[in-house]
Amino acid sequence: MQSSVIIAIMQVHDFFLILLLILVGARIFAEIFQRMGLPPVLGELTAGLFLSPTVLGWVSLNDTIKLLAEIGIILLLFDVGLETDLKRLKESGLSAVLVALGGFILPLFLGTFVSYFLFELSLITSLFIGGTITATSIGITIRVLKDLKKNRSSEGEIVLGAAVLDDIFGVILLAILYDFSQSGEVNLLDTGRVFLFITVFFVIAPLAAKIMALLIDKYDSQTTYPGLIPVSIISLVLFFAWLAHQMGAPEIIGGFAAGLALSRRFFLPFGVAIGENQDFAEKIEKQMRPIVLLFTPIFFVTVGLSINMQEVNWTESHVWFFGGAILLVSVIGKMVLPFFLKSLSVSKRVIIGLSMVPRGEVGLIFAEIGRASGIFENEVYTALIMVIILTTMLPPLLIKMVYAKEKAD
Repeated sequence: MQSSVIIAIMQVHDFFLILLLILVGARIFAEIFQRMGLPPVLGELTAGLFLSPTVLGWVSLNDTIKLLAEIGIILLLFDVGLETDLKRLKESGLSAVLVALGGFILPLFLGTFVSYFLFELSLITSLFIGGTITATSIGITIRVLKDLKKNRSSEGEIVLGAAVLDDIFGVILLAILYDFSQSGEVNLLDTGRVFLFITVFFVIAPLAAKIMALLIDKYDSQTTYPGLIPVSIISLVLFFAWLAHQMGAPEIIGGFAAGLALSRRFFLPFGVAIGENQDFAEKIEKQMRPIVLLFTPIFFVTVGLSINMQEVNWTESHVWFFGGAILLVSVIGKMVLPFFLKSLSVSKRVIIGLSMVPRGEVGLIFAEIGRASGIFENEVYTALIMVIILTTMLPPLLIKMVYAKEKAD
């Protein structure tokens, strides 16, 4: 109701123009960044910066745009879940587990420690900062390794396995921090409750999703009217998002769980009992992709729109010291554990570490929830966005340089 009132106040045709600017701007900048060899997601974020008061000032955030962005976040996590390959964990073994645990715990600890003790931010803000820099963008990591035809190499298997674990750890941490942001305090009892609910949710949701998928597949083969799969899957994702909220977790957990359960690479011990249909899973991916690609750019543009660099006091040394410190621990936290993998050459260990550094869309989700919850002030939020941009843009270029040097040697 509130969103419809806002549209009425600013006129429907004005909203159509704003949506047009967001979608076209996102596409143009994504294409430019991709042609430059950079992650398209950064192009979409840059489009938001250009449209925001920071540069052109053509678009201002309102509740309607935020609602569309929320749908984009949920579908983005659905897509992440859909692309998650749990079998990678088995193939990559203990090395992936060590890299994932180190890359999760160290940035969380270092980011929280630096923010709380050195910059004297509140504990909840410090934990959110630590949580934001634990993320690893599996999409960017996979894209870089695929482009270099190294996704099936020994280091590629370890990176992809560790990135899968990082995704799962990150989503659970996000749910716990979200609960902190709602209650306003760190409560171990609440943390245990949220963790229990998430565990129950992840046990029940995949089974429920698989059973529902069987029904959808059955009726899809019988109907002549098109569109059953996307409508049904979107409904399932929205239902899981609502259910996750009811259980005290952020809505995006529901999207991730739905995508994970419907992934063609997802395995359940009782999978044989409920049936596995790879063709149907591929159909889901194919028919859902256009919808995901329509809504997720709105989220990334919204992140850019949320940044107003004109409100940041860039002459304040505190901003630069804080951003530099967080950038440093963001890189160090991901690079330490790979160097203990003595069975690999030094260059391969460097590649594994660099591959875990990109924060990308996952880091942006953490940062946006922190901003929307009022936990991050504008200076902290802007510094984190800059850290996410740098940790996303630089590693792909450095990985290519390391591989080129290794080949030359």
